[in-house]
Amino acid sequence: MIPGITHRVLPAFHERLKDELTFPLSWERAGTGDFAAWRAAARARAGEALLEPPGPGTTPFDPVTHDAYAAGSYTGRTVEFALSRHARARGSLLVPHGTGPFPAVLLLHDHGAEFAIGREKTVRPRSRAERLARATAWVERYYDGRFIGDDLAARGYAVLAVDTLGWGDRGPLVHEDQQALAANLFQLGTSLAGLTAHEDIRAAAFLASLPEVDDRRVGALGFSMGGYRAWQLSALSDGVRAAAAVCWMTGLKDLMVPGNNTLRGQSAYYMLHPGLHRHLDIPDVASLAAPKPALFHSGALDTLFPAAGVAAAYAKLRAVWESQGAGDRLTTTVWPDTGHAFTRPMQHAVHAWLDTWLRAG
Repeated sequence: MIPGITHRVLPAFHERLKDELTFPLSWERAGTGDFAAWRAAARARAGEALLEPPGPGTTPFDPVTHDAYAAGSYTGRTVEFALSRHARARGSLLVPHGTGPFPAVLLLHDHGAEFAIGREKTVRPRSRAERLARATAWVERYYDGRFIGDDLAARGYAVLAVDTLGWGDRGPLVHEDQQALAANLFQLGTSLAGLTAHEDIRAAAFLASLPEVDDRRVGALGFSMGGYRAWQLSALSDGVRAAAAVCWMTGLKDLMVPGNNTLRGQSAYYMLHPGLHRHLDIPDVASLAAPKPALFHSGALDTLFPAAGVAAAYAKLRAVWESQGAGDRLTTTVWPDTGHAFTRPMQHAVHAWLDTWLRAG
């Protein structure tokens, strides 16, 4: 029998391909004991896979403020700036009242196949009633009814949230067109995942550049795809001092199994760096952030990330942080009665963690 396609979209020989992935650049295989050298080599390889400059570059941000409003103990603004050398984008910036500079958090929104809203999933929209209705329904479903950006601003953090390409003001994309967008970017010599990563690096650098922000205390936070982006950003950017990722961590081989959502393509392209997994597993990339503070939350009932894969990934992360004497800087938690959601108890735990590493840092 000639091998073809099985499980709808997997090649019949997919297990053989998985066996060939030995992740030779992982810390556990490095064998050198020289963490700085390993990190430099692995980060360089990850940077190549982005097909985009791995750093923020030199393009001026040239920010413009479009509106401002007072909201209790903080002020909100819509800011526009150069998110890359190619394009400008708008973001929601929240700054506490009082004397700064303040600790700051870059919020990275989720995917969820809801493209009409992006940054509004984390920061309450103030000017568009139709977006407020969508955003309110979204936070009820996934964030326990809270706009986490407004909550952080009320707690004394400067907050920035920006639309990813395809969402909100930069869309809206249609779910079934994600693959075409990714293919077109490949044709143009870049990748959707690499462009997204580069823009996140730029957004963090812009946030750190603001006079109201203490650039030594900038963190990243995200849920679902935003969680992936948060730990990836910390791995690739020295400007981000701590990252909290909710409901996105596992090993590649645990994702590439029949029935998993990632096999459908589409949303996977926002996290697909060509050739990277010939060298590094998913937790290997996240480990490039060590020994910086890092938090990972997962839900035991989250069907997107089966428990065995989460446990194996957490063990890999733990080995790296502990090898650097920084085990106390890594928090890995599985919430037993939680699915794919960022619940209030999880949020409270993140607040306490951020206060430890950013407010007091």
